[in-house]
Amino acid sequence: MSVKIRLARGGAKKRPHYSIVIADSHYPRDGRFIERIGRFDPMKPKDSPERVVLDLEKAKEWLAKGAQPTDRVLRFLDAAGILKRKPRNNPEKAKPGKKAEERAAAKAKKAEAPAETPAA
Repeated sequence: MSVKIRLARGGAKKRPHYSIVIADSHYPRDGRFIERIGRFDPMKPKDSPERVVLDLEKAKEWLAKGAQPTDRVLRFLDAAGILKRKPRNNPEKAKPGKKAEERAAAKAKKAEAPAETPAA
């Protein structure tokens, strides 16, 4: 059984709130779960203490049993000081695509052309 620590969405349309749950990886996202260990309310300000409420003892127990946190939950655990999250780096993602490169080249060529014509 592959156990995950993940978010389960609740709330109304455009007003989400999430439960931090322990669930088998085969269970549906918002469906069945083993245990609820916290909640996350993205509508609250980032500096609010009620934004993320997490039972750290239960999280440590489940991590010791082999539960794998998702990336977002890993961020919460890193902020709480339980686990360390490795920073990600994908330099390829920052590079512009072919169309954007073509537009940039055309814009540079266009800007170059008036500079070469003499002002009489």
